[in-house]
Amino acid sequence: MTEDNYISDFLDDAVTIINKIDQTQIQKMTDILLDTRKNNGRLFILGVGGGAGHASHAVNDFRKIAGIESYAPTDNVSELTARVNDDGWETVFESWLKGSRLNSKDCIFVFSVGGGNKEKNVSVNLVNALRYAKENNAKIIGVVGRDGGYTAEVADACVIIPTVNGKTVTPQTEAFQAVVWHLIVSSPKMQKYEMKWESTK
Repeated sequence: MTEDNYISDFLDDAVTIINKIDQTQIQKMTDILLDTRKNNGRLFILGVGGGAGHASHAVNDFRKIAGIESYAPTDNVSELTARVNDDGWETVFESWLKGSRLNSKDCIFVFSVGGGNKEKNVSVNLVNALRYAKENNAKIIGVVGRDGGYTAEVADACVIIPTVNGKTVTPQTEAFQAVVWHLIVSSPKMQKYEMKWESTK
């Protein structure tokens, strides 16, 4: 990949990724979210870095468009940094979920490039949160890259963004995380409230 053809190669890779995404996993995720809403459960969206930015945006969409009570721990900077300062980064999401009384009606949605790996000490905060979710029988879904990591191991449904080019795993994964959640939240069964620009004549 050279600078001269980077743009065309990146977009060609994106087309390849679209054709390889497992659509059955997207449908499973949608069904789980529909059940969460039907059962008056809550959606907790977890991510760090770009995933945290996605989590904040997705919370808005799932609340405003899909009518699901949704939260992202990273949106509350005061609580997040207090928990990091007092208890450490590795347990920050787990302790937040404990404070929210996570239960079997709820769903965890993960945005992560690697999905978490305790042995490699990568995104251990996600691993601990997902272990806690499993203990409390909450549903787990995610959109992740590479091999999916711990998220893919324990999820009830998980979209793994295919690796087409090892040099662009992060940008392609994070780009398609947005594609997948927008697809879900705007789907006919999920969409509860009309979107602004689609309703403007």
